[in-house]
Amino acid sequence: MKMKNWIIAAFCLSALPGVSQARDTAHFLPFDAVVQEAINAGRLDGSVKFYLAGNKPAGNVNVVKAGVTTSQKTNAFNKSDEEACSWVLQSALIRMQSAAKAAGANAVVNIASNYKNVEYKDPQKYECHAGAIMAGVALKADLANVK
Repeated sequence: MKMKNWIIAAFCLSALPGVSQARDTAHFLPFDAVVQEAINAGRLDGSVKFYLAGNKPAGNVNVVKAGVTTSQKTNAFNKSDEEACSWVLQSALIRMQSAAKAAGANAVVNIASNYKNVEYKDPQKYECHAGAIMAGVALKADLANVK
C-alpha cells in the first residue's frame, strides 16, 4: 500500500510542473499614486516627502544618511499584481518614513528600486515583483532635510 501512495504522489507532482516553478513577474508602476493612497489612508502622515531619483526637491537638500535600504514582501494571494504591489510599496514607504524621522530628516530623496541589488531609476515608476503568493519591493534612497 505504501508503494501505491508514493506512485500517486510522484504522478501528482509531475503533472503539476507550474506548482514547483514560482512566478516572478516584474512590474514598473506609477509611484506618486501609491504615495497619495498611503497618505489618504493615514498610513503615511505627510511629514516626510518622497522623491524618486530624477526628481529633485525645490530648495536646499542636505543628505543626512545616504544609501538607506529596505526590502519588503507581502502576501499576494487573491490580489491582483497591482494591488499587491501597491500594498508592498506602502510598507516600504512606511519603513522609509520611520527611518527618516529617526534620523531627523524630512525627506527621502534619490529613491531607486533595488530588487536583488539591481538598481532601477525612473522619475515616475517603481519596480515590483509579483508571484502567485508573494510580492516584493526593494528601495534604496537617501534621507535628507529639504529647506
